[in-house]
Amino acid sequence: MLPPLSSITVAAILPQEWEFRLVDRNIATVTEADWAWADLVLLSGMIVQKADLLEQVREAKKRGKKVGIGGPYATALPQEVEAAGADYLILDEGEITLPMFVEALEKGESSGVFRATEKPDVTQTPIPRFDLLELNAYSEMSVQFSRGCPFQCEFCDIIVLYGRKSRTKTPEQLLAELERLYELGWRRSIFLVDDNFIGNKRNVKLLLKELAPWMEERGYPFTFGTEASVDLAKDQELMDLMTACNFGSVFLGIETPDEESLSVTKKYQNTRDPLDESIHKIISSGLRIMAGFIVGFDGEKAGAGNRIVQFVDKTSIPTALFSMLQALPDTALWHRLEKEGRLHGTSGNINQTTLMNFVPTRPIEEITQEYCQGFWQLYDPQCFLDRTYRHYRILGEAACHKNRKKTIKRAKKKFDWQVIRALLTICWRQGVVRKTRFSFWPYLWSMYRHNPRGISSYLAVCAQIEHFLEYRQIVKEQIESQLLELKRQKQHEESPNLNPREVVAR
Repeated sequence: MLPPLSSITVAAILPQEWEFRLVDRNIATVTEADWAWADLVLLSGMIVQKADLLEQVREAKKRGKKVGIGGPYATALPQEVEAAGADYLILDEGEITLPMFVEALEKGESSGVFRATEKPDVTQTPIPRFDLLELNAYSEMSVQFSRGCPFQCEFCDIIVLYGRKSRTKTPEQLLAELERLYELGWRRSIFLVDDNFIGNKRNVKLLLKELAPWMEERGYPFTFGTEASVDLAKDQELMDLMTACNFGSVFLGIETPDEESLSVTKKYQNTRDPLDESIHKIISSGLRIMAGFIVGFDGEKAGAGNRIVQFVDKTSIPTALFSMLQALPDTALWHRLEKEGRLHGTSGNINQTTLMNFVPTRPIEEITQEYCQGFWQLYDPQCFLDRTYRHYRILGEAACHKNRKKTIKRAKKKFDWQVIRALLTICWRQGVVRKTRFSFWPYLWSMYRHNPRGISSYLAVCAQIEHFLEYRQIVKEQIESQLLELKRQKQHEESPNLNPREVVAR
């Protein structure tokens, strides 16, 4: 989906007389030629990528390479990357710690830990080295305008990594980054990876007011997406500025419709207005919504998973990312659970296919059953198609209401056989093979009549089910397998003299 913006930003901060070679492990393997070429190996990654990240550290050390490592995972759990053999720990934000690292290299130091005691001024961050990317490998490009979030959600590590003050680049900076992508020939979607794009609304509005004429002059070469807090719905001017700049989507951290759970986790910004009304207002302003949901909060009542499914259906959110609550290192949730003796003790592998890494307040069996059932229902092909269609009908009504310009000259798009192939795949699977065939074609015809400019985006969202159909099976199998293993362990602890076959039988 997205390139490693962190790595190409690091490459821009390091001395430019160095020679760089980027290997993105999401799309490629590290070849023996790559290992042989490198004098120094620098790695970055998130907790969800830890297994492969640590493996690459070990592979580099096997070949006698010096290894430097940074990013969210290393910053949160430096002892783990150090134990794997990393020589240099370049932690926190690189604008401060990378120059420390370079200075240590110049002094001949063979190892070191580099930390920042303050947050950097991101107005000094250089344009990322987009030229190092294999651009055609990605469906979207990444840029960043701000770091930090003003809220205090207990489970979130963004405020731990980046702080609660939203630091932004200047409008000129971001436009220079977009200009660089334009020069390189990028003409597709760009995702602003800010964890809360509207954390500093004043500066965001200043950016959008300069972005609008820039986009118009170049024929609207990009569409944009980003992440924001639900209080976006309170600012109509901001939503109008976003759509004027060709923003088409926004990811919201909704988490749960249960107000008590939102209060427990200190996500108070989601409790100030009815969530369904806020969501409808954002969609009606012309922004497609993607959203994250979580089950497993403390004090949560039974049926939370089903309430999330009902809420998603009621609000017609197509892309609903569903997870069980996990305690991320150094968050307020982590420290509270550690104090209460409820953490399982290690960071583990934290993702959608792993059990919760702490003891919840209701039975884990109940939570996992709701989670698996909810995941399965959310990504039933017919339910997903119905939600997507309803969502885009509202977007179509928003476009008509705003009377958007339809005669503006837009940048020419290259003919792309991959897109044609994807379209044919969707039409065959959803319009012929599956039960969705009875509604796929009527929905498509209705889209043509009522929201013709939204058809390409509509079909792109429809295509997501091709991933989630496979992924929901993976989630179900892996979660149920781990739950079975957990039951075996509990039974063995209760009856230590039984052999494993007797435990399984019981």
